[in-house]
Amino acid sequence: MLKVGDALPEGALQEYVELAGEGCAVGPNAFDVRKAAAGKTIALFAVPGAFTPGCHLKHLPGYLEQADALKAAGVDEIWCVAVNDAFVMGAWGRDQKTAGKIRMIADGSATWTQATGLTLDLTTKGLGLRSNRYSALVVDGVVKTLNVEDSGKLEVSDASRLLAQVRASKG
Repeated sequence: MLKVGDALPEGALQEYVELAGEGCAVGPNAFDVRKAAAGKTIALFAVPGAFTPGCHLKHLPGYLEQADALKAAGVDEIWCVAVNDAFVMGAWGRDQKTAGKIRMIADGSATWTQATGLTLDLTTKGLGLRSNRYSALVVDGVVKTLNVEDSGKLEVSDASRLLAQVRASKG
């Protein structure tokens, strides 16, 4: 399982990015996780699924509210990762107005999530294999803090806690 001091797992994730203009859109676009994280400070949080109640009503909104503070504290990018396809993550981002604040990142087949060891099996609820809910401060591709939730909880991976950890890491 991913832990503090580990490099992010190798692999590709996807995002669907809309461009400004008359209905122009591109995607899904795959990117190499390690290359994208190189040389950056990233506030990463993972959720079980887009539009699910805890993720949609609490987790993602907290990161939107704290986006400016996270960036002011030295975070280059905020990543939201879920085991959904890039089209769903793109739609969720549009719905929540995350453009320019949070990268809405898809792990449609849960391959990267399985590599982290932070999976949540919701097969009995008809949701399949998902990501556990967690947050991490990642610096140059290495996990500096990791806050993993107990199943069904949202107590340690919120934006306020990660913001405090980012600030503490600077000082």
